[in-house]
Amino acid sequence: MAKQKTKILVIDDDPKVAWILSEGLSNKFEFVSARDGMTGLQMVSTEKPDLILLDIKMPGMNGIEVLEKLNKSNERPEVIMVSGHGDTNYVVESIKLGAAEFVNKPFDVQEIEIHINGVLERSRLKREVHELKGELESKSVYADFIGDSDAMHRVKELIEQVADSELTVLIRGESGTGKEIVARSLHQLSSRKKQSFIKVNCAAIPRDLLEAELFGYEKGAFTGAHKTKQGRFELAHKGTMFLDEIGDMPLELQSKLLQVLEQQEFVRVGGIHTINVDTRIICATNRNLEDAIAKQEFRDDLFYRLNEITLALPPLRQRPEDIPLLTNFFIEKYNRLYEKQFDRMSAQAIERLTSFAWPGNVRQLENMIKQVVVRNDENIVGELLSAAGTRPMPHGSVAGTQPGAATTHEDPLPADNYSLKERIGRLVAREEKRIIGEVLGKTNWNRRKAAEMLEISYRSLLYKIKDYNLNATD
Repeated sequence: MAKQKTKILVIDDDPKVAWILSEGLSNKFEFVSARDGMTGLQMVSTEKPDLILLDIKMPGMNGIEVLEKLNKSNERPEVIMVSGHGDTNYVVESIKLGAAEFVNKPFDVQEIEIHINGVLERSRLKREVHELKGELESKSVYADFIGDSDAMHRVKELIEQVADSELTVLIRGESGTGKEIVARSLHQLSSRKKQSFIKVNCAAIPRDLLEAELFGYEKGAFTGAHKTKQGRFELAHKGTMFLDEIGDMPLELQSKLLQVLEQQEFVRVGGIHTINVDTRIICATNRNLEDAIAKQEFRDDLFYRLNEITLALPPLRQRPEDIPLLTNFFIEKYNRLYEKQFDRMSAQAIERLTSFAWPGNVRQLENMIKQVVVRNDENIVGELLSAAGTRPMPHGSVAGTQPGAATTHEDPLPADNYSLKERIGRLVAREEKRIIGEVLGKTNWNRRKAAEMLEISYRSLLYKIKDYNLNATD
């Protein structure tokens, strides 16, 4: 199959220019021509040339005006300006407007061929650099997205398929599986990547403040509102809004979120004016939203609107083949961070890590490897695994237990020479973890109700849930 010739559009009111070029270079290039600027602009769309030779002095629309209009299109070909008037002002202006080169008339065919080849080669190199930059950016997106298992390959494929769309994505998975990493990957692979990525954890902000945080407020809307404040949705305009722990959003706010999803508009707290936003929304949850709907804790219409694309992250126990990769990644990460020189784990240590259930998933593994690197001792792996215990698998909970209830299994205390204070501290922590899990189970993971029953602050409860790697599927 013959190689397709480079197409060159000649826009010049002198027909002899196009004829001379076609006669001298038709064996190398395909030439099409226009006698005025308006026709030339139309032919850019219909002929899709690779290069334009543009005369400056033409009746009607001159070459500078044509170049200005070309610059308004998303993709314009390279332009070589041609003129019989050696005016320096024209040269400077055309270069400012992005012309690749400026050639004076009269010219011979060999001279113009050199200019054409030079511009085309530079254009090719720019394209290659742009494509290479895109590949590097795409690879950097997955810098923290470690995994070579089939399950993770399927996740990456789905991310790439839906990233550059406007579909709302619901990321589901247990705590510690990397839902925020997925959300950031979706943003970085989208056309919104140069705009803001705004994250809001719906469980970490008190319910009476969440509305103001999301939608902003007007001056005087409530006590302490001394000035108007933009909400997170306004900050995410043209970018991406990531609503983490969406299952914990108060019911009364869910209708307002639905309005943003359906109409891309909302009203600030205490305001009367409608604010329009262009925001792509990504949500994440570790809750069973279907159960929440049945308990009337989550709106079914919001669920169906959020659930345009569901991306389910597998727990670490379902992809043990990724544990060695993750372990090496975290070793390198914390060696750099803490200026350590911890070597790779032994095969025996890796085997122990691989056989563990990891109820806290990747986050729990990372925290453990961090301790190993800081202490520069892989022998503590057994101690740390024993301290972490062997809680039952979330998908195989014991019959009769409630979601979030702690197992009755007693985590063995390590036999090492801990001081009495350290051993008592471990016993207290274990009992505190058990009680918190039990109360969360009784309240169906209503964190506010659980905090009231435990007589601790809501924020303290959130920290303890995170520290103990508790989640609703335990």
